[in-house]
Amino acid sequence: MSYCDHVELLTGDRQILHKNYHDNHYGFPIHDDNELFGRLLMEINQAGLSWETMLKKEEAFRTAYSNFDLQAVAAYTEEDRARLMQDAGIIRNRLKINAAIENAKVIVQFQQEFGSFEQWLEHHHPKTKEEWVKLFKKHFRFTGGEIVNEFLMSIGYLKGAHAETCPIYAKVLEHQPLWSIEK
Repeated sequence: MSYCDHVELLTGDRQILHKNYHDNHYGFPIHDDNELFGRLLMEINQAGLSWETMLKKEEAFRTAYSNFDLQAVAAYTEEDRARLMQDAGIIRNRLKINAAIENAKVIVQFQQEFGSFEQWLEHHHPKTKEEWVKLFKKHFRFTGGEIVNEFLMSIGYLKGAHAETCPIYAKVLEHQPLWSIEK
């Protein structure tokens, strides 16, 4: 079942939560490096959990990780790691916390080399899912196949966020996700 179909089956607050993400964020290109980092951080933390859990905790993650500010997170100290391990609003997993901090450092390095994280991604586009996974595993922590696939679909680098029959599919196309543009 596609995410589009799943959202339609939900009711009440659960549907509102998922529908907002589905209709306004999932598959749409992101051009802000801090928000790209935030999406990667959320995808990494979702591993082993439901996306609904992540949607409910997004504001707590945003607060805990300095509004996803790359420079701030890249400069986190051992005290920050300890603070995050005590924060009940986020996923308190040492590997995921360490991955967030180390991945922020990698992205800051990409910004220096390529101008932005987005430009690093564009530099490597297009790639197959398998090629992307290999590239991410080379540079980032805690980035397996499912995490990389969902991250890249959710930001418009890989096709598949929406079924072609989904009304949001056409809205996403208006924003020219990279998967829709021939190189």
